[in-house]
Amino acid sequence: MDFSLSPEHDLVREMAYKFGQTQILPGLAERDREAKSDRASLEKMAEAGVLGVSIPAKYGGQDTDYISLGIVCEELERADTSARVVMSVHSGLHCLTLMQWGTEEQKQRWLPDLAKGTKVGAFGLTEPNAGSDAVNIRTRALKDGDSYVLNGEKTWISLSDFADQFLVVAVTDPDAPQKAKGMSAFIVDRNAPGFHSKAIHGKLGVRAGNTGQIFFEDLRVPADCRIGAEGDGFKVAMSALDHGRYTVAAGAVGIITACLDACVKYSHERTVGGEPIGKKQLVQQMIANMVAGREIGRLLYYKVGWMKNVGLRHTRECGLAKWQNCNAAFQAAHDAVEIHGAYGYCDEFPVERYFRNSRGAMIYEGTREIHTLMQAEYELGYRSDRPLDRMLPTWPFEA
Repeated sequence: MDFSLSPEHDLVREMAYKFGQTQILPGLAERDREAKSDRASLEKMAEAGVLGVSIPAKYGGQDTDYISLGIVCEELERADTSARVVMSVHSGLHCLTLMQWGTEEQKQRWLPDLAKGTKVGAFGLTEPNAGSDAVNIRTRALKDGDSYVLNGEKTWISLSDFADQFLVVAVTDPDAPQKAKGMSAFIVDRNAPGFHSKAIHGKLGVRAGNTGQIFFEDLRVPADCRIGAEGDGFKVAMSALDHGRYTVAAGAVGIITACLDACVKYSHERTVGGEPIGKKQLVQQMIANMVAGREIGRLLYYKVGWMKNVGLRHTRECGLAKWQNCNAAFQAAHDAVEIHGAYGYCDEFPVERYFRNSRGAMIYEGTREIHTLMQAEYELGYRSDRPLDRMLPTWPFEA
């Protein structure tokens, strides 16, 4: 067993850390306070080559492995969750799913612009009445000649107002004996007639990020924009969630690291009874738990990244990493507020933002309750993963 990272991984971490600290953090407190998001941050990520991470060079990407994508997500979320969310929806849910399920012609058509960041991708599965129960989505795609006509809506869509294209799952056969086999996936262009979006306001966390609803009203999608065969939509969506959950699990480690950064500094500076609070054993206990969460969390997502590299199915391992790392991040942020005392309860220090942001990750990409049940069902033998029709390209990528 080899637990070492390559020099390339170290360079990726350094790049992502510097980008987060110099391009995301400046002005973040004001943007978060005002719930202000804009596309400028996406343009900065494109210029830095961040949006091309883990996309093959033959499509214009950085040609880095999948562990590198996790490292980038960790370091971006160390700055702010809104930056990691961009990687989750653009790179994880959209690009990696297109790499896995798209035809060669579709990859050549879309991936170069996505890798360069001249186009940004997002994902549309969740609906007002279908979250964890994704088989109950209602958005319809009716076949009409050489195209499909979409009607419906999706909600809690990250980058709803900024993304150029969306990987959307819709019902193509409402009479299918199994709901999961009556769904198909499509790439939908935001400029198509019948598309519009609306932002969601008043979020508890990730206030510097754009989240909203997208609507389809008699929107025509060419048949060659369908991803996978008709009826493959549910499998495509579940594959996408494996990629999205991986990025969330890695990002959660970034929140833990950010909590440690803040708490170690504050514990040296704040004194009680003539000594730094870092000398207090209960403070040390909370910091020790953060360290454990960071180290365990890295091992969990590194393993998933390795499994992606070598072409192993990783739904079980990815769910475990997402579940445990997000729980650990929320606990770290909770303790960070405690260590900062009253100052942790206001936005003079960043830990209150970590606390708000970390709560959402226990809901999106599968609630912690769903992941708890999944892990138990795997162990009890009630759930198992069959081989997928299509897998991600293994790394190193073919030239």
